[in-house]
Amino acid sequence: MTETLPHWALLPDGLHDLLPPEAAHEVDVVEHLMALLESHGYERVKPPLLEFEETLLGGVGAALANETFRLMDPISQRMMALRADMTVQIARLALARLSKAPRPLRLAYSGQVLRVRGTQLRPERQFAQVGAELIGAPTPYADAEIAALAAQALDSIGVKDLSLDLTVPSLVPIILDAMAVPAAERPALRQALERKDEAAIRLHGGAAADLLCRLAQSSGPAPHAMALLGRLPIPEQATSKIRRLEMVLEILGQRIPDTTLTIDLVEYRGLDYQRGVSFTAFARGARGELGRGGHYLAGNHLGDGVPSTGFTLFMDSVLRCVAEPQRRRRIYVPLDSEPGKSAELRAGGWVTVAALDTAEPMAEAARLGCDMVLAGDHLVAVTPPPSQQDPQ
Repeated sequence: MTETLPHWALLPDGLHDLLPPEAAHEVDVVEHLMALLESHGYERVKPPLLEFEETLLGGVGAALANETFRLMDPISQRMMALRADMTVQIARLALARLSKAPRPLRLAYSGQVLRVRGTQLRPERQFAQVGAELIGAPTPYADAEIAALAAQALDSIGVKDLSLDLTVPSLVPIILDAMAVPAAERPALRQALERKDEAAIRLHGGAAADLLCRLAQSSGPAPHAMALLGRLPIPEQATSKIRRLEMVLEILGQRIPDTTLTIDLVEYRGLDYQRGVSFTAFARGARGELGRGGHYLAGNHLGDGVPSTGFTLFMDSVLRCVAEPQRRRRIYVPLDSEPGKSAELRAGGWVTVAALDTAEPMAEAARLGCDMVLAGDHLVAVTPPPSQQDPQ
């Protein structure tokens, strides 16, 4: 049944309230993930919700300029931007406030983000992110560490049938440059590659059309895709990208052998700022992607900066893939109870609900959804009133 709310309680499309027990469940899952990241050496940071526009939308942030809310700061009279993603903020911290910290620098974060619009698969415009960034590590072991850590994090909270879909966003542009495909054809070609539309690829692909079609056909499970890829005439300028992908796959096969790895080298997903091995996390039955990550250059300008890699999990999607929150046991504590007993019960994992008046304890406990009533030193099971009992 659709809930009818008064007009003053309605929210804009894509925004919603989290109610009990979902709100507490999100906090618990986020804290579990943050603890896992910290156990792998990733130190927690907490950037602000909004920053100056030129700061937040510089470097890797330029990719989300169209998804970012802007407003005028009444104090500085400068334009501010509400973060649509936290990666650019972590890069700023690493290059400025933590510029003297030893490299590689491992940072973890969680927080809310806000976007101008949702998508059909993910209509939420505000949601929580959890992520990790590895700054200043140019090796394939860094790429593999981040991808494996994302998979391990999702597995630790009960996400089943997980897969990582790997790509190299810079590979197709390198091929297009090497084979002199006209710039005017590239936007339409990119759309054709996203759709795996072979006729459109041949129409717009010029000298690269045949290779791009075969590259699109090479998508699939990693061993099969890499075997097909090995038979393609990849331009010399792109071979280093392929070798790095092979190394990352080998490391991931050792570290997360139970995670399905797939390859799609014409996949793009708007990863404008990523330069090397990148990935998207999916789970069977999930609605849309659970997270994404990959190699990029952290800096003030696109294409110029410190080799970095990281991932972000989208908690709205992630929470739909894990078990429903377990309700904690609740005890109703009458007014005349010993205070120390309540503290003892909470230490044992109970939730205590203190009486605020002298109402009959059993009835009040049932009304408030408690499982037990504290009676002196004893616990008495709550008996629901006849109207709430199951018929025999």
